Amino acid sequence: MQSLVLALALFGANALVPTKTSLRGSAARPTARDAMTMASPQGGVVLIGVAADSGCGKSTFMRRLTGIFGGTNVGPLGGGFDAGSWETNTLVSDTTTVICLDDYHLNDRAGRKVTQRTALDLAENNFDLMYEQLKALKSGETIEKPIYNHVNGTLDTPETIVPTQIVIVEGLHPMADPRVRELLDFSLYLDITDDVKFAWKIQRDMVERGHSLESIQASIEARKPDFDNFVAPQRGDADVVIQVLPTDLVPDEKEGKVLKVKFIQKEGKDNFDPAYLFDEGSTIEWTPCGKKLTCSYPGIKFAYGPDEFLGNDVTVLEMDGKFDNLQELIYVESHLSGTGTKFYGELTQQMVKMGDSPGSDNGTGFFQTLASLKIREFYEKLSGVEVEVEAPAKVAA
Repeated sequence: MQSLVLALALFGANALVPTKTSLRGSAARPTARDAMTMASPQGGVVLIGVAADSGCGKSTFMRRLTGIFGGTNVGPLGGGFDAGSWETNTLVSDTTTVICLDDYHLNDRAGRKVTQRTALDLAENNFDLMYEQLKALKSGETIEKPIYNHVNGTLDTPETIVPTQIVIVEGLHPMADPRVRELLDFSLYLDITDDVKFAWKIQRDMVERGHSLESIQASIEARKPDFDNFVAPQRGDADVVIQVLPTDLVPDEKEGKVLKVKFIQKEGKDNFDPAYLFDEGSTIEWTPCGKKLTCSYPGIKFAYGPDEFLGNDVTVLEMDGKFDNLQELIYVESHLSGTGTKFYGELTQQMVKMGDSPGSDNGTGFFQTLASLKIREFYEKLSGVEVEVEAPAKVAA
């Protein structure tokens, strides 16, 4: 990986280069699909749930999160279909396993046409099997997990999953079933509000794919009742919610290109201390644009303070606007505390590292990265296993 240098002229003469991460004392994932039962290390297998609708940034967040935990051999289980293996939704590395909960659909695409139900409906998902298999994984046991083939809509031959120290389950319903929810050590919900979701879908389906506005609107409206009934209620159970809303900085902005994003952190979660801006417990609004942070129109605005969200006491960080220069994020990072970073500038470094990914110039990427660092911190506290990060090199200015 090429060296990364962050200009820190305003904060000293140090420059940072990319770090390598690993889990101290952890066993490597077997390369063969043989059965293995892990001995329970200090924290056993830590299970993380990420809920979101399709097209809401789960894949990008998975890359950010697995990157924070490090590990090698990152890729589809078995190498993926393009490598001559089977069609899989499972992403693995030496330290993490990411399971797509679509694999627990009860019926294939043809079967859902018969039942006249969508995949969002709880009745179309096999929560009994999901619970039993995630419980087994958390106990360190190997499972034979079903596969939902998104290409042709079929249920394929099951695949062998060997548990790693961190197992992440992502999809529509990680918190919908109370048994599965109880298994989760940490949960996060990516909440894209209706206005933003509509703007993004227009950009993708109308501008890029030539669909009509009427067909897009009809598709969204047809899906909305099931989403509201079966997916959205999980927001109240999540430990962290990343909520994406239309900007307040540009009147009548309808394209979703400038966003306000909230990082909603539930109070009282064991092994989790909310990140904060300036002074913990205060209520703050901050416009940092000026000599230390380049901001083109409409600028950037941050906010922080206590709040209530769906019946829960929460702490909220908020960012509205977009960055011009990712390296200048070090200025914002220097005013945040409780970020879970292991060295000065790590949050900025991770943002620059994924600078070409969606959301890297606004609060979606910023708070996805912060969430990844906080989950790593949570994992270390819960498990007692340290995620090693190579100390950044220091060079003279």
